[in-house]
Amino acid sequence: MAGGNEETTQIDAPLGLHAAKVDEKGRLKLPTDFQQFFAKLGVTEFFVTSLDRHIASIYTLPGWRQAEAFLENYPADPETADDVLFNAADLGGQATLDNQGRLLVPTELRRELGIENQPVRLKAVGARIDVLSDQMYEERKQRARTAGSAAVTALRKAGLK
Repeated sequence: MAGGNEETTQIDAPLGLHAAKVDEKGRLKLPTDFQQFFAKLGVTEFFVTSLDRHIASIYTLPGWRQAEAFLENYPADPETADDVLFNAADLGGQATLDNQGRLLVPTELRRELGIENQPVRLKAVGARIDVLSDQMYEERKQRARTAGSAAVTALRKAGLK
């Protein structure tokens, strides 16, 4: 921009898997790293849902609208996209981040995924945060453990640094 001295600041989501818990009232307490991330973005409104009925996802409202538009206009397999949208609508709901860093997880979603009053793991994935139940976390961990060094070797041969 001519004459401007503007600086573009990228705000990166937290890395890694983070332990959290859905409490007895269905509220998910976000770890401090996620609270700070959303505070920097100025975001307090979310859509909490599941696209596959196995892993919950937390979207900012604009992030969800973008995902929703993608699915509504997906030409390769409209029926599959419609099924995914159905899952999202059936299990999802809007949530506001409270002043203690908690989001209310919709009742049907908590029940479907077995995360009522349970520990969970959070992982930032692009424009969303995935919420894994302990069972899903253990399944993914076992799958990754099985893939192990053979997967890393193949990826390094393909260019992973």
